[in-house]
Amino acid sequence: MGRKSAAAALMLAVAIASGCGSPQQAASGDTGSDAPVKVGLVYSQSGALASYGKQYSEGFKAGLEYATKGTNKIGKRPVELKEVDDAGDPAKAVSAAKDLIGQGYKILAGSTASGVALQVAPLAAQNKVLFISGPAATDALTGVNRYTFRSGRQSYQDVLAAKSYIAGPSGKKVLVFAQDSAFGKSNADAVKAVIGSAGATVENLLVPANATEFTGFAVQAKNAKADLVFVAWAGTTASAMWQALDQQGVLGSTTVVTGIDQRASWPIFGAAGGKISLLAHYFDGASDNDATKALRQAVPGGALDLFHPDGFSGAQMIVRAVEQGGDDVDKMVAGLEGYSFDSVKGKLTVRGADHAVLQPMFQAKLSGTGTAAKAELVKALAPDEVAPPSATMKG
Repeated sequence: MGRKSAAAALMLAVAIASGCGSPQQAASGDTGSDAPVKVGLVYSQSGALASYGKQYSEGFKAGLEYATKGTNKIGKRPVELKEVDDAGDPAKAVSAAKDLIGQGYKILAGSTASGVALQVAPLAAQNKVLFISGPAATDALTGVNRYTFRSGRQSYQDVLAAKSYIAGPSGKKVLVFAQDSAFGKSNADAVKAVIGSAGATVENLLVPANATEFTGFAVQAKNAKADLVFVAWAGTTASAMWQALDQQGVLGSTTVVTGIDQRASWPIFGAAGGKISLLAHYFDGASDNDATKALRQAVPGGALDLFHPDGFSGAQMIVRAVEQGGDDVDKMVAGLEGYSFDSVKGKLTVRGADHAVLQPMFQAKLSGTGTAAKAELVKALAPDEVAPPSATMKG
């Protein structure tokens, strides 16, 4: 799996009908009428990332109820949701976003993948609409333009969470064990940029993406004698890969770190799961606060997952934007910049300079195997420990 979660992402498209009113009315989100606040959610209801989309949608609706104290109204204005399926296709997401803009929607967001978010973001700047992206993890989204925000983490925060497992990186050796693909190479580049810049020597062991036998590669990983092995893996061969690393003694001889994906993926670790150090954006049990309790009550079955928090915080940000700006998008932007609030993961802060969301990240471990696998919190990392470097706002 590796940092599959860093490659998988969602976006939220929100639009608020235009209107007029006094500055005092706009500042409170009340434009002098009870006209609905129209919010469009454009995400993957179908396709490969539909499970992420479901989590995001559930989290969003729970966050909206929480932020509006159960009324689903911002001031006197009821919130109306319009959900659109983009099936993870950037072209479909762009078409949906343009359609919403054409209907007068003033807040946009995107879908389940980083590639989709990067296609929708320019529309926000071109049309001066607010774009709040969901779990799209690409670092390129931070600072892309002043109308674009994110409600989740970015890849840099994932790698900084991995870095927390190696005390004093200077002089240490880090091995990136990854697939020889764009996904694997992007992870390798991120590890070099984050951990290598802190003084560690970073080497890559890139495995052909079509490989099905991993014993030889596992032996190479063992012989590298690294202080930390960072694994970036996606796809159906993950179980065989983890088994090979375990059988060749890699997991028992050094610290092996990878990202934890949604709970449905946990069985892929097999018997190796308890030997792996996990970095986590979120998992059920990572937090316990009022927002978490509200989310758990709202989600069917009460089982929280990877991207529920991103939907929840996205809704909180929208309520804040409308409260501060009414239907004035520039005032919405100003109202979100520097905004700190309590959410499912803990305290979140929207950095004004580039709209990165400073937030906790987590260390975790797995116990049990198969469907009985359970994630347990090892350590919560404070927002400043995993804060990405500030980006220059591009537009």
